[in-house]
Amino acid sequence: MPNRTLRQIVAGQTVVTARADTSVRTAAVTMATHKVGAILVVDPGGVLSGLFTERDVLNRVVARSLDPDTTPLSAVMTTNLQTASPDKPLAHALHLMFEGGFRHVPVVEDGKPIGMVSARNALGLEIHQFEQELVERDHIAEIL
Repeated sequence: MPNRTLRQIVAGQTVVTARADTSVRTAAVTMATHKVGAILVVDPGGVLSGLFTERDVLNRVVARSLDPDTTPLSAVMTTNLQTASPDKPLAHALHLMFEGGFRHVPVVEDGKPIGMVSARNALGLEIHQFEQELVERDHIAEIL
């Protein structure tokens, strides 16, 4: 599975983005709505300028007692990003994550994000099948 290209992995993904002046709370609500662990921060032209993750909420906002309603993403996002081109294999992104100690790699083409891969992408279809089984089990439990 690590031979899949990043383009194949992000195909059909909804790219979840925000501007740097977006409040932390708004970004967190957007992340929760889309069920993602990170949001890509883009400039007005759509060029990637940063990344904000659920870990950032914990370590850079809550742990520092910052107000999520008034703190902009620009104050707490990661700006020195490791990105990958869409034609690289998944193994490349996994290597970047392992070496850098992070969980998300933006996939960028011409400076603009076209998707994001995370550590869970390494599990591919297996994680999807497992999640479906959990949903089915919950549904059965509701019926009983």
